[in-house]
Amino acid sequence: MCAKLFATINARPDDPLTLERAAPSAPWRLSGQPAPDLVRTGPGTYSLVHNGRSFKVLVLKEDRENGTVRLRIGAHTYTVKLEDEQAQLMRTLGLDKAQGAVVRELKAPMPGLVLKVLVKEGEAVKKNDPVLILEAMKMENVIKAPGDAVVKRIHVQERTAVEKGQLLLNFE
Repeated sequence: MCAKLFATINARPDDPLTLERAAPSAPWRLSGQPAPDLVRTGPGTYSLVHNGRSFKVLVLKEDRENGTVRLRIGAHTYTVKLEDEQAQLMRTLGLDKAQGAVVRELKAPMPGLVLKVLVKEGEAVKKNDPVLILEAMKMENVIKAPGDAVVKRIHVQERTAVEKGQLLLNFE
């Protein structure tokens, strides 16, 4: 069975590229074309030979959560959004809108000590805003807001221990 990815370049959804591969270990290739010659030359750098032309590819930023990669190929910079068949179908059917739903609770991802609460009840937060600092295994971990919301209730105090899964904050 052939796996497929759909690549949207520079936010132009009207012209997505279809990438496919025949097996999990096979290289990705443009649909209907031979696989390009792609060799990793260092951390985040690749050498690409496509249609007899050689290109230097530099990965500038990879955002796995949003499925985007920012690349520099030669002198040009591209933002590529990758979706698998399921994600594309969800978007086409409008079911991806549910991803923007407000998360009502934030629970401790690990046991630790609450060092600092960075928000107040009633405060508006944006996705990935820091809300508290949790010390675990002698490391400080910044716990971030899972989405845009308003802090409804803070269930922990600074300098108190929490268990994994314990309720930290409620959002509205």
